[in-house]
Amino acid sequence: MDSSFRGSLCFILILFTLPHLTCTMKCPNGCQCNPDGGVLCVGYTITDIPKQLPVNTYLLVLSHTNMNIINAHSLANRDLLLRFSLTKSHLHTIHPQAFHVAPQLKSVQLSNNDLSTLPARVFSPLTTLEELHLNGNQLETIASEMFDGLVGLLVLDLSRNKLTSPPSNVFNGLINLNFLNLGRNSIKKLPPTIFNSLTKLQQLSIYYNELEVLEAEIFDKLVNLQELKLHQNQIASLPPQVFWSLRNLDTLTLSTNRLQAIPEKSFYNMPKLTQLTIYKNPLLSLPDQLMGHMPEMREFYLYGTNLTTVPGNLFANMSGLLKLNFHFNEEMRELPSDLFCCLPNLKNLSLKFNNLHHLHPQLFSRLTALGMLFLNDNKLQNLPEYIFQGLGQLFTINLKNNHLQTLPGDVFLSNTALRALDLSGNPWDCTCSIRGIARWIRHNEHVVTDKEDVICHSPMYQMLRTIGSLRDEEFNFCDATRVPSYFPTQNDLHEPTQPFHTISTDRQRSGSATMPPTTTSTTVMQGATQQVTIPATTKPAISTTSDVTTLSSSLHTVTTVLPKEELPLTTETDWTYDMSPFFYDRLVVEQGPEFVHHSRHRGWVYVWLLPSDTALAGFLMFCHILLVAAGLFLILAAMYGMYCLNKTMDKLKAECTHNEG
Repeated sequence: MDSSFRGSLCFILILFTLPHLTCTMKCPNGCQCNPDGGVLCVGYTITDIPKQLPVNTYLLVLSHTNMNIINAHSLANRDLLLRFSLTKSHLHTIHPQAFHVAPQLKSVQLSNNDLSTLPARVFSPLTTLEELHLNGNQLETIASEMFDGLVGLLVLDLSRNKLTSPPSNVFNGLINLNFLNLGRNSIKKLPPTIFNSLTKLQQLSIYYNELEVLEAEIFDKLVNLQELKLHQNQIASLPPQVFWSLRNLDTLTLSTNRLQAIPEKSFYNMPKLTQLTIYKNPLLSLPDQLMGHMPEMREFYLYGTNLTTVPGNLFANMSGLLKLNFHFNEEMRELPSDLFCCLPNLKNLSLKFNNLHHLHPQLFSRLTALGMLFLNDNKLQNLPEYIFQGLGQLFTINLKNNHLQTLPGDVFLSNTALRALDLSGNPWDCTCSIRGIARWIRHNEHVVTDKEDVICHSPMYQMLRTIGSLRDEEFNFCDATRVPSYFPTQNDLHEPTQPFHTISTDRQRSGSATMPPTTTSTTVMQGATQQVTIPATTKPAISTTSDVTTLSSSLHTVTTVLPKEELPLTTETDWTYDMSPFFYDRLVVEQGPEFVHHSRHRGWVYVWLLPSDTALAGFLMFCHILLVAAGLFLILAAMYGMYCLNKTMDKLKAECTHNEG
């Protein structure tokens, strides 16, 4: 009893473990076998499909092998095999009967081999085939009956081959196909009826080819198409309404072609479109009616064109747009004032690397959700005071590398969320007009990310100073009352309480300066002299005929510019002037230090000084002489040390030579 029971138990155990042992024992060398039925074989020692495979093998993957041919019996006796892959193995030949022995295959992948031709109808026995990958080979032609019988095919990948002109009926019968990739071939033209039977196609890729034209009705039957990729071709023109039948289209790429114009209403009847790219085309203009109703559009790319402007309603039908890349258009000089009128959800707007000179004050007024704005690398010369008003969610503004010389002091007042502002690379003019924005920068240093590079380019005496270092008191002279644009009479002048002083900078032919009365003094003007009253310091005035004059650190100069036509005539003929290119007539200054410099900028004369200190200058001169003397002493000491070291070395060499002898 006991022995019979034990025998039965052993028999049952053998029956249950035999399949597992069989599958494990039959895994060939160079392969990895999964108990579930997957087998992976890698290595150049493999020259054909291994004969001894686990009986439950349903997936066979061969890669980097030395298998060049699939012969008539390579796939024989593989009744459970459903998915077969042979890649990166320099496969160049397939026997016409190779797949007759495995009609049950659902997927065949022959990618990245050396196939240049295929036997006609070689895949026809695979009536249940769902996926066929022939990408990455050397195929130049495909027989028109190549895919006959593959009524169940869902995926066909022919990319990365050398196809030039597929037959017009090559895809006939593929009524269930939903993915077709013809990308990265050399296709120059496609027949107008080539896709007519693909009524269930959802994704079509024809990118990176040499297409020059699209036939007018080529996409008419693709009513279920969701993705169409036509980028990186040589398409120079589009037929009118060529995309109108694609009502379910989600993605359309037309970038990097040769389009100079796009027909009117080309992108109508595509309400489900979420991504459209037409960048890197030499577009010269766009029609006023181009974009249809696109409420689902999220990203739009329009850059690398030759557009100088665009229609004001270009983005009007894209109410759901979140990101707009409208940059790198080197000819784009202006934008319509209502261009961004209808983008309430826009978060990211890039206008960088265009050729914009000016912006309309209301250009961004309706972009209430805008968070990032890039205006860098344009040629903006100024910005309207309220250009950013109402943009409460704006946290990044980039204005680098423009032609801005100043900004209104309140330009960022309403941007309470601002966290990053770039202003460097602009020729800032640090005169009176910079005072407001300089004050704002001082109070918001944490916002200006490149504040150390936001520096003055003019006037000369402010060059290389950071705008954030400018103080309010440096602009006190800007508040001085301007002198009236007429010559005041003696009765118009208030009686001075202190004597007045005049310094002449005229070079008269006689070599002497003519001094006006001591009750008035003269300011610098363009082409004329105007008399104003300026109190002098308690020190006596200095009069000289040279072009270099002395000023005090508390210089108070009134500057007035008068047009020539407003200048009154004078009957004084006893004053003869020889105009200097910088100073006209007389410059009135107060007593001050000895070193004065002046420069002229945009019709204004700027005078600045270097304060003089005799004791300090003497001390610095003494230090300079001392350092020079010390340097000479150290050089002589070093030379003497080298001389002594050389003598010592010669002496040691002589002693060594004597000892060896």
